[in-house]
Amino acid sequence: MKSVLITGASGFIGSFLVEEGLKQGFQVFAGIRKSSSREYLQDPRIQFIEFDFSTKAKVLETLENCKAKNIRFNYIVHNAGLTKVKKKEDFYNVNCRNTIHFIEALIEAGMVPDKFLYVSSLAAYGPGHPDTGEPVRLTHEPKPIELYGKSKLEAERYITARKEFPWLIVRPTGVYGPKEKDYFVFFQTINRGMEPYIGFRKQTLTFIYVRDLVRMIFMALASPHVNKSWFVSDGKEYPSELFAGITKKALGKKTIRFTVPLFLVKSIAIIGENVAGLWGSIPTLNTDKYNVLKSTNWRCEFEPLEKELGFKAEYDLEKGVQETLEWYKKEKWL
Repeated sequence: MKSVLITGASGFIGSFLVEEGLKQGFQVFAGIRKSSSREYLQDPRIQFIEFDFSTKAKVLETLENCKAKNIRFNYIVHNAGLTKVKKKEDFYNVNCRNTIHFIEALIEAGMVPDKFLYVSSLAAYGPGHPDTGEPVRLTHEPKPIELYGKSKLEAERYITARKEFPWLIVRPTGVYGPKEKDYFVFFQTINRGMEPYIGFRKQTLTFIYVRDLVRMIFMALASPHVNKSWFVSDGKEYPSELFAGITKKALGKKTIRFTVPLFLVKSIAIIGENVAGLWGSIPTLNTDKYNVLKSTNWRCEFEPLEKELGFKAEYDLEKGVQETLEWYKKEKWL
């Protein structure tokens, strides 16, 4: 039985990665923090390992304990990271520096896996050109527009510079599904009868349903590929109005549609960031978030993923949103 270590296992994507690993017959090790919730990690087959990535020494100690118990990992999916922070430097500290500590400790402990798959993000490259509409491609120069994306790119650059290290990198676009909390805010807004838009230019969005993403990740681990990266989407493009329309249909809701001008959103972001900065924190609507909201082209290249892995999404947005909303209702989130 092959083994896989999944870091960030208690989170949204991580819990689905654990579920998929068990489904495919892996010996699954769930890498979590001491304080992590195990709410979605109830299967008795899961083996837990507590990690503290804040220093290489702490990671090394954990890995040496694993070695003493004769634990080895055929594959590692490094999914641990932050998409929201209270302090700006936490993006770099957690998404980049902790990844460096992890890899250095793996090498020093002699526990380099057959493949180390890093879950990055389309944010590491940023949006496509707003005027030409061309999708982001692997050959393009990365141009992240937010600190989150910049921290992911820094981690990628460290990983890809390790010539003898067997890495893979996946860059999913917007990931949605049961348990997810960011798109949930949008669903909740539609459920309350409101349909807001930011700015007057049309947005093109791309998505990947969480079950498709984790299936694709295990396809990559099982493939002969190494030292490669892919963007991950369902292969389709969606106008923002269609996303709202699919949600309204699934919820059976009518909405009041309104548009908030970009200058107003930017002003609120700047004021909120300055005020919150007095306490050393970052508000939900900040200048980084504004840069994301105003971007109109989130297309990304899908063909390499389809050609090299034979990946086809099983969920389009309509099917995925329907399943997601059913879960939210069942769990009384909506």
